[in-house]
Amino acid sequence: MDAMSGSFGQEAPFHALPPEAPLAMPVQDLHALPNREGRGRRPATSPRSIALRRLAVVGSALLMTAYGAWRTHKVMDDASGISTLGIIMLVLFVALFMWIALAFTSSVAGFCSLVLRGGLGLGISRSGPLPRLERRTALLLPTYNEPPERVMAGLKAIYTSLEQTGQLDAFDLFILSDTTNPDVWVQEEAAFLALRASTGGEQRIFYRRRHANTERKAGNVGDWVRRFGGAYDHMVTLDADSIMSGETLVRMAAAMERHPGVGLIQTLPVIVGGTTLFARMQQFAGRVYGPVIAYGIAWWHGAEGNYWGHNAIIRTCAFASQAGLPHVPGKPPFGGHILSHDFVEAALMRRGGWAIHMVPALDGSYEESPPTLTDVAIRDRRWCQGNLQHVKVLPTRGLHWVSRMHMVVGIGAYVTSPLWLVFLLTGILISLQAHFERPEYFGDTKTLYPHWPHVDPVQAKYVFIGTMLVLLAPKMLAYIALVLDPAARRGCGGAVRAALSVLTETLIGGLIAPIAMLIQTSGVLSILSGHDSGWNTQRRDDGGIPLMDIVRQYGRFTLFGLALGAGAWVVSPSLFFWMMPVLLGLVFSIPLVALTSSRGVGLDFRRAGLLLVPEETAPPPVLNLLDAAETSMDEQAKAAPALPDDGLKALRADAALARAHLAMLPPPRKAGDTINPDQLVGLVKLGEAGTLSNALRVLSPKEKAAVLGTAQGVETILHLPD
Repeated sequence: MDAMSGSFGQEAPFHALPPEAPLAMPVQDLHALPNREGRGRRPATSPRSIALRRLAVVGSALLMTAYGAWRTHKVMDDASGISTLGIIMLVLFVALFMWIALAFTSSVAGFCSLVLRGGLGLGISRSGPLPRLERRTALLLPTYNEPPERVMAGLKAIYTSLEQTGQLDAFDLFILSDTTNPDVWVQEEAAFLALRASTGGEQRIFYRRRHANTERKAGNVGDWVRRFGGAYDHMVTLDADSIMSGETLVRMAAAMERHPGVGLIQTLPVIVGGTTLFARMQQFAGRVYGPVIAYGIAWWHGAEGNYWGHNAIIRTCAFASQAGLPHVPGKPPFGGHILSHDFVEAALMRRGGWAIHMVPALDGSYEESPPTLTDVAIRDRRWCQGNLQHVKVLPTRGLHWVSRMHMVVGIGAYVTSPLWLVFLLTGILISLQAHFERPEYFGDTKTLYPHWPHVDPVQAKYVFIGTMLVLLAPKMLAYIALVLDPAARRGCGGAVRAALSVLTETLIGGLIAPIAMLIQTSGVLSILSGHDSGWNTQRRDDGGIPLMDIVRQYGRFTLFGLALGAGAWVVSPSLFFWMMPVLLGLVFSIPLVALTSSRGVGLDFRRAGLLLVPEETAPPPVLNLLDAAETSMDEQAKAAPALPDDGLKALRADAALARAHLAMLPPPRKAGDTINPDQLVGLVKLGEAGTLSNALRVLSPKEKAAVLGTAQGVETILHLPD
C-alpha cells in the first residue's frame, strides 16, 4: 500500500473528457406539429421518381395479395360458401401473404438496383481521392457491461484506420459507459487508459460513465448531446461490436457537409467474425441476402429511410432539435421510456423536415452476430417489447406515412409469429372439422344435387407452390446477384459452393423457423401479459451452451411438436406429412440448437468451404487492424502483470488507475440532490468492515458500485488493510 500513500494532487491534471459544449435537446410533444424551422416537406435529396417507385413496390404487393386471396378463396369455397374457420384462415392468409409479397416486390427492386450498381447516391463515391473535411465529427460508442478488451480493440482499429486517412483531426472518439457491474467498470477505465497510451490519443479519445443509466441507450446518447453536442457537427453511433473503416467515415462526413438538409445516413453493416454454425448462417444470410433487401428499401424509401441505432452518421443539431424522446403514457411494458428508440428518432427527425437516407453500397461497415439462437431470443425479447411499444407512437402528429410504415413493419416482424401459429392451428381445425363433422348434403333447400363440402386439392397445391416461390424468391435473386459479381462470388467460394451454402442455410433455417416462431410468440404473449423485458448484457463470445440448459429451455418445444404431430396424424396422415417440415424442427429442437451453437461444427463448415463470406476469405484492411489490435492487447496482457478481476483490488494494485478513477468521478453530492441509498449503506458497511476482505464479503454489487462512485469510498478502500 505504500504506492498509494502519497497525495494524488501532485500528479499532472488528468482529463477524461473535453470541455463541455452544451446543446439543448428538448423533449418532443407527439401531439403537436413539429417546428420545421423553414424546411420544406420534401427534402432536396429525395429522388424525383420516388412516388412511382413506391407505387411499383407497394402497388405490386397489394395486387399480389389480392390475387393470392382470390386463389385461397377458391381453395375453400363451395356452393354453400366458406365456413367460419375458412373465413378466419382467409383473413390470416391475406395478412401474412401481404408481408411476404412486400418483401418480394422490394427485393425485386433491390435486385435491379444492385445489378445496375445503384445504392449510393448523395454524391458518395466508393473510390477516388478522399474529400477534405471541414467540420468535426464525434464517434459515440455506448457500452453496457461489455468485455472492455473487445470494445477497446474495435476502437483502436477504427482510430488507426482514421489515422491512415490523414484526417484524424476531424474526429473524436467517446466511450459512453452505462456499465453497472463495478468490476467491469474499473476494467473499462484500465482499458481506456491503455488505449490512450497505445494510440497517443489523449486529446481525441474520451471516456464517461453515467452513474444513473436512465432511459438506457437513448438516455446515454442524449446525455452526451446535452453536454458535448455543441462542439460537433455530426455524430456517428456505434455498438460495442461495431467496426467502421476510416475511409467510410470520411466519405459519410463529407456527404453530410455537402447536403445540409440530410439529417442521417445509415450504412448496411455486414456481419463478420462468426464461428458457431448459427453465427455463420446469420453471417452468410446477411452478406448474401442482405444487400438485395437493403438496396430495395433504399430504392423506394428515398429520403424517408430508417435508422438501425448504430453504424450511422447523424447531424447533431437535427438530432438535438427533433429527437428528444418523451415517455409514452402507461406502465411498462407498453409505457415509460421508448425502448426501440432508433425507429422513433428517425421518424421524428424526418417529421422535422430532415432527410433520412440509407446508403447500402457504402462498404466498410461491420458488426457481429449473437452466437446462438438462445442469445438471439434474449435480444429479440427486448426488441419485441420495443417494437410493440410503437403502437403508442403511431398516432404522432406530422409523421410521414413511410415513417409510420417502418413502425408497422417493425410491429409486424413480431406479430406475424403468433399469426403463423394461429394460421397453422386453424388449418388443423378445418381438417378436423372435415374429418368428424357430419356434412349436410341437401340442407333446408330442396335441390337436385347435394352440397359436397370440399377443399380443392389442386387449387391448394397451386397456392402452396406460389407462396413458397414468393417466400424463397429473394434468396434466388440474391444468389443470381452474387454470381454476377465476380469478387463476391469468389469470396463465397465460387458459384457451386455458394449454391450449396444457400441450400444449407435454407434447410437449417427452415427447421429453426418454427422454433423461432414459438419463441417470438411466447415473447409477444409475455409482453401482452405485462412482463417487462429488462436490460440484459449481450453475450458475444462463442462459448457453447451446456446440453442440460438446452434441454431445459427447448424441451417444451419438443413436447409441443410431438403433441402437434400426434394430433395431425389422428386427423389425417396426409395432414401429418404436409406438416412434416414444421414438426421436424420442433421435435428435433434440442439437437438443432446444440448443433447450431457449436463452434466446432461452424469451423467444420468453414473448412469445407461452406457459408463463406468475402470478408473472411479476403479480409478488408480495417478487419485486419482489428485482428492486430486484439493480438497486441493479448501480448501486452501477457507481458505486464495482470490486474485483479475485482475492481477494489485493481484500484489498490495500480496507483495510476486509482488516480484516474478519482479524477473521473462526478462532483460530490450537494444538499438537495437525490440521495442514493446504496451509497449510504455501502459507506457505512465500508467503515465498519475494518479490512478489505470483510468489505468484499459484506458489500452487494450495487453498494460496491455506489462506494466506487465517491471519493470518500475510494479513499477508504485504498487505505484498508488486507
